[in-house]
Amino acid sequence: LILLDSLLQEHKHSVLSKCNAGVQSGMKGKLAMRLRLSIPVLLIVLVILQTSEAKERFRPYEILEIKRGATQQEVKKAYRRLVKDYHPDKNKAPDAQDKFVALTKSYELLSDPERRRMYDNHGVTEDSPNFNKKHDYSQYNRFGDPFDHLRDLFGDNFNSFKSSGSRENIFHKQSITYKAYANTLVPNSYKQPYLILFYSDWCFSCAQVIPMWAKLVEELEPIGFGVATVHSEHERELARKVGVKELPHLVLLTDGKVTHYRDSILSVVKVLEFIRRKLPYKLVQRINDHNVDEFLDGWMDNRVRVLLFGKLDIVRLRYLTAGFKFRDRAAVGYVQVTGGDTKELVDRFKVDIKKDTLLLFQEDTDTPMASLAMADLPTNTIMEVMERHQYLQLPRLSNQVVFDNLCPVESTRTRKRLCVVLFTRETEEMEQYRQAMRDWVHSHRFSQERVRFTYILLERQQQFVSAVTRGQQELSDPSLRVVVLWRRGEDQVKLEWLQAKWDIGPTNSSSEELQTTLQRLLSANEVLSGEAVLEQLVDEHATSVFARIANRMIELSEVLRDNITMDELIPAASLVLTVGVIIAGGYVMSYLVKIEEENVQKQLGARGLKVDRKGKVVPELKIHELRAETYNGMIRLLKPGCRTVVLIVDRESKEKLVAKFYKHAWPFRRNKTLMFGFMYIEKGLSWYKKILNLTLPEPRDIKINPKNCIGTVLSLNGHRRYFCMYHAKHPEATRRPGYYTASGAFMGFDSEDEASDGEMDLERANQPAPVLDSPDHLPIFEDQLLDGLQNWMDRLFEGSTYRYHVNYWPEFPISPSTWNTK
Repeated sequence: LILLDSLLQEHKHSVLSKCNAGVQSGMKGKLAMRLRLSIPVLLIVLVILQTSEAKERFRPYEILEIKRGATQQEVKKAYRRLVKDYHPDKNKAPDAQDKFVALTKSYELLSDPERRRMYDNHGVTEDSPNFNKKHDYSQYNRFGDPFDHLRDLFGDNFNSFKSSGSRENIFHKQSITYKAYANTLVPNSYKQPYLILFYSDWCFSCAQVIPMWAKLVEELEPIGFGVATVHSEHERELARKVGVKELPHLVLLTDGKVTHYRDSILSVVKVLEFIRRKLPYKLVQRINDHNVDEFLDGWMDNRVRVLLFGKLDIVRLRYLTAGFKFRDRAAVGYVQVTGGDTKELVDRFKVDIKKDTLLLFQEDTDTPMASLAMADLPTNTIMEVMERHQYLQLPRLSNQVVFDNLCPVESTRTRKRLCVVLFTRETEEMEQYRQAMRDWVHSHRFSQERVRFTYILLERQQQFVSAVTRGQQELSDPSLRVVVLWRRGEDQVKLEWLQAKWDIGPTNSSSEELQTTLQRLLSANEVLSGEAVLEQLVDEHATSVFARIANRMIELSEVLRDNITMDELIPAASLVLTVGVIIAGGYVMSYLVKIEEENVQKQLGARGLKVDRKGKVVPELKIHELRAETYNGMIRLLKPGCRTVVLIVDRESKEKLVAKFYKHAWPFRRNKTLMFGFMYIEKGLSWYKKILNLTLPEPRDIKINPKNCIGTVLSLNGHRRYFCMYHAKHPEATRRPGYYTASGAFMGFDSEDEASDGEMDLERANQPAPVLDSPDHLPIFEDQLLDGLQNWMDRLFEGSTYRYHVNYWPEFPISPSTWNTK
């Protein structure tokens, strides 16, 4: 691009110089034309160069066909998948080798966390001119002693911090990079604990801990610990991720998690105590005469049992590292032979108390599978014994890891590795069949390099069982059936079923069939008849949700304790305490309010009042009887705006009609201007005739059948001296279309046509003349008398019902004293 730009500038200057020199106008035009033609050509060349550069740009994510946020596991999986397709030995395409090289370069770049971060943030690769090369720690000796500047300051006394020339560069010799930490130490930390020290060249305190660190290395490396150092100046990203705030800084790496050493004193004894305290709980159990049987009989968890005998009252670190490495496959117990509660255990297994002893048990808890006694058990010897016998004689396929280790994937046909699986159920009676399989394995002695014998529980591994029995009608119940597997891929197996079920009788035909089948299939030319596609096995040892939450809470507390200082903790604790006090105060206040509400409810309940859940008094609906004693309070002495709604009944219909009237009046129980009651027609017939007569223009004798008055409802306004009327045959009860008449005509009398006190009848203004006779010749039953009351009450409160005015309220008759007893 620079070359083209310079050519364009030279061409432009030449044209301008010729023009300025007085070239003729025709020549100027030709040169300008050439200039205009050359500029598009140069632009095309530029576009072609940019396109070619874009094509040649290194794009590792596109090469591996993964997303930018892919994990390390996805990167590795994509690389393994693609590298098989483009390997030059398998793919003869012309560009296969170039693609293979590009895949390898992309994987190397993305598998290094530091290089990947540089590429993601800045697009920097190893081919870039400004790529920052990492320090080569193996060549640190050529730089001399990094602490020469400190020796110049403190004199020759600084030599006391080192005892030999090899210790001068011990930090540099053990230094690791971010890539080694992420790709090696973190995956290995699930089997081996690591102690990591962060240091810097310009750190006087780091120089002081060199002798202590050398002593730790001498103590920890022989017993299986991993030790490493990190130069915090060269590996800033790693130091930031781990959380290093000061130097020197010590951390313990286990199970991919970092635990910080926070003690102010850095010494060998303190560090060893820190390691013992931070290793997982109960890696090695204390065993005595009381719990040894329970410990040895626990092999149903699919782990062997290891007993270590020693004289020390503490568990040695080498035993802890061995237990940490094989915790998934072995349960380790420690027996102190000098203890008073271990004498029977020592005599039971005839242990020499003068030596350190190792006993390894499988299913047989009386006879150890392996034993070892030495004055001092080396770590390598302990791990070799546990490595060789880490599985039971008949192990259970309890997860995918066990299946992959016992039945690995094989690619050769000449030397098969077979896996015999016995299908059983999770019941006690099935143990005798599994024991029969163990006895058969012990007696026939097949090489474990060629054949492994296992069993599986049908209830726990249903997906695996369904995969191997798919398409086999005779295997609807695979219990006690035996299958021989040969894994040809991660999820592909060849298999062959035994025809007979596994038996424990004296004439066991299944054992003979198993021996014949194995001898036949182990030959190179024999092929298994069936095949299946498997799914991942369920992890039977996975912790429950509650246990995972508890472990997460413990880890969080440890992280907070390790990473939060006292200055940071006090404000946070103050805030949490304040919020806690507020919440506690709220709960106390709510509790006190609840107690007060209960007391109020009790007090109101004692007075006969009902109270709802919120402590409010529920208004009761009381229906009073209208009689001489209550007449003044219910009608004559009503306050302005108050009304009394009265139902007319007789003694026979009172129970049924009052109950129905109560339901219609219930929605209006909170209205303080309303009062509800009922009247016996036998008591108030004379009063009823008088108020009806008062509504007529001229008084006259009215004859009323009391039975026709049952179900009538009167709304009485004592202050304004008028009433409204409801009756099942009253026109206002139904509002039948085409039928309107004076409101009192149905009773045999006419209503008053004039409104008193300037009030106007809202309905009379639009009342048409009667056009139809009353169709109410049909009988109305007692249950139907109040069917239209709800609509009438709605119109009553709207003010649209007809009002019958009276001049005064007549006296209510006094009932005979013998009426109630009749």
